[in-house]
Amino acid sequence: MKPLVIHEDLGVIDYKKAWDYQEKLFKANIDLKILQRDNKTEEQTKNYFLFCEHPHVYTLGKSGKQQHLLLSDEKLKSIDATYYKINRGGDITYHGPGQLVVYPILDLESYFFTDIHKYMRTLEEAVIQTLENYGVVGERVDGLTGVWIDGKTDRARKVCAMGVKSSRWVTMHGIGFNINTDLNYFNHIIPCGIEDKSVTSLSKELGHEVDMDEVKAILLAKLKDLFNVEIQKKK
Repeated sequence: MKPLVIHEDLGVIDYKKAWDYQEKLFKANIDLKILQRDNKTEEQTKNYFLFCEHPHVYTLGKSGKQQHLLLSDEKLKSIDATYYKINRGGDITYHGPGQLVVYPILDLESYFFTDIHKYMRTLEEAVIQTLENYGVVGERVDGLTGVWIDGKTDRARKVCAMGVKSSRWVTMHGIGFNINTDLNYFNHIIPCGIEDKSVTSLSKELGHEVDMDEVKAILLAKLKDLFNVEIQKKK
């Protein structure tokens, strides 16, 4: 029997509100696993794929550097953006309208595998296969997380950033996949702490705007197949 993953589309949602929701689901799974360990419950953990977009926001991971945000507090306000230091891995990134953000809350130990490297590569593969549907070749770059286009050339540009947190093999945070993203917002940071490579979006590569709902459907199907799960959509 395949693991069940609840898919929830949160639409456009404030970053902090989505973060709090992730933390709630994440903590519930952690608490359940502790009770399971002590034989105090038979209730099972739950898996989620949360899809959303955020208003303009910059987030800095645990290993990031504050100086990679190139804006003052006043300038942040002037471009209608917010900023958070958060508990995922990785450096600084941007989320905003037109970017598809996916937060998998998965109990890897109970349903999948205990290998964060494999987990990250599986997320990347879902994005790479989604890009293939549009005739765009996405790839990995040795030593760098995420999905790139022309990654092995001096024209390397990132189309999807990733950063996750894991505790007791439960995951949170995830991916930021640039679809119709305003790339000008990346000019205010050193994305992921990498100074010599640029960012791009699917719409920029194709030369036209892309149907976000179509991308969501394709990416969800790829995640379903790669993780070998059943999807239950939350209404």
